[in-house]
Amino acid sequence: MDISLLLKMAADAEPDRVGLTCDGRDWTYGELWGAATGAAAQIAASGVEHVALLDTGSEAAAIALFGAALAGVPYCPLNYRLADVDLGALIVRLEPAYVVGDAARVGTLATDPRNVILDRADFLTAALATQDPDRDAGEGAGIAVQLFTSGTTAAPKAAILRHFNLVSYIIGSVEFGAAEEQDSALVSVPPYHIAGISALMSSIYAMRRILLLPAFDPAEWIGLAQAHRVSNAFLVPTMLSRIVEELDKTDGADLSSLRAIAYGGGKMPIELIGKALDLFPQTAFTNAYGLTETSSTVALLGPDEHRAAQGSADPAIRARLGSVGKPLPSVEIEIRDEAGHALPAGEAGEIYVRGDQVSGEYKERSALIADGWFPTRDAGYLDADGYLFLSGRADDVIVRGGENMSPGEIEDVLLSHPGVADAAAVGIASAEWGEAVGVAIVPKGDIAASDDDLKKLIRDRLRSSRVPERIERVEALPYNEMGKLLRREVKKLFS
Repeated sequence: MDISLLLKMAADAEPDRVGLTCDGRDWTYGELWGAATGAAAQIAASGVEHVALLDTGSEAAAIALFGAALAGVPYCPLNYRLADVDLGALIVRLEPAYVVGDAARVGTLATDPRNVILDRADFLTAALATQDPDRDAGEGAGIAVQLFTSGTTAAPKAAILRHFNLVSYIIGSVEFGAAEEQDSALVSVPPYHIAGISALMSSIYAMRRILLLPAFDPAEWIGLAQAHRVSNAFLVPTMLSRIVEELDKTDGADLSSLRAIAYGGGKMPIELIGKALDLFPQTAFTNAYGLTETSSTVALLGPDEHRAAQGSADPAIRARLGSVGKPLPSVEIEIRDEAGHALPAGEAGEIYVRGDQVSGEYKERSALIADGWFPTRDAGYLDADGYLFLSGRADDVIVRGGENMSPGEIEDVLLSHPGVADAAAVGIASAEWGEAVGVAIVPKGDIAASDDDLKKLIRDRLRSSRVPERIERVEALPYNEMGKLLRREVKKLFS
């Protein structure tokens, strides 16, 4: 099955229903489908090998995604925040490419004369001029989406998602046409992230109107949510934090229409989700954990579990607010040690996943191992009831004198101090231990958090080996746009 069928089904069911709103313009499902067929005609005629998007979130992202699928060409949204030298290197890997978005910038970076480069307006005009609404959906035999990894330690890998992977995820997690006509989803994650792609596909399949916010701003987000009576939203933890801060200084914001907030992409502080649950008592919160290579979500902590954990006096149940929930029914998860052996409940190791939606494939190679398991390089453990707890990347583990330590457990303890707004733990060079613990903290308000206080807190709550050798104070920790902590940047504080 081709991912274009998701849009085709919505257009056939209710062609006049509004499916997407951006910059004040409404697009019906029929209009989106027609534009996608026109884009497919343009792409197919160009003879390119990839469709690239270099743009913020807009209707062009949806039309290029489904147009590329209909044309049988991989869709490759690019990170417009990259430096020219890095962006140019990625475009070269896609040439000849049909590039939509920042035409002036791409024109200085792309060298292949076979490239087709269009700005957003010209792309939409061309697509609408050549549409064929009666066209059938594609066959879905090949690659649907290619996303470049962040490339923090080497050249970015090209993660491959086939139509089969993406459709398996959508059909397995979303009910077709389940949304009411007045329902709308406010999407503010960038289009080059798997969360942005899955938000488009899942909302279209549910027939929930998509309201796009191209660049996240908390005040604008609140304004749009109020004005359009938004019912659903997806946020990363840093976005939710900024919204909560904005609401603290905003009188009279009416977000009573907001029935559901899904969040993911980074670690959610317990204090923040607790405050959000109090601030939005009518809203169902869902924590979604997934990766690019798994076509998005593989585990969920659902709304009822959030409220049950928040209101429980049982420490084990209360702790579930810090988990990412249980695997989807169609997904298997195992925790394995360094030798690849499965570990029992409560023991930490690397997270492995398996299921139809799991690609685990790169253009350069496949990362799948025996029996279709994908090693995520994320570290964590499953508790006795099957709840998955993350402790960071497997590569982030601090090894002190042969003892493996999770940065996450140290950070959780630090964040329990009233004088700490944010914290990050990393491994730093140590002549005695090989590695020792270094922590960077963001002080909170005027509350003092001395080095001695923080070291005692960690010693009392964990053990002496976790006590940091160095503590640095910073105004803010470095995060990417999806709320992931950039530990490589934190480590530079100690170099």
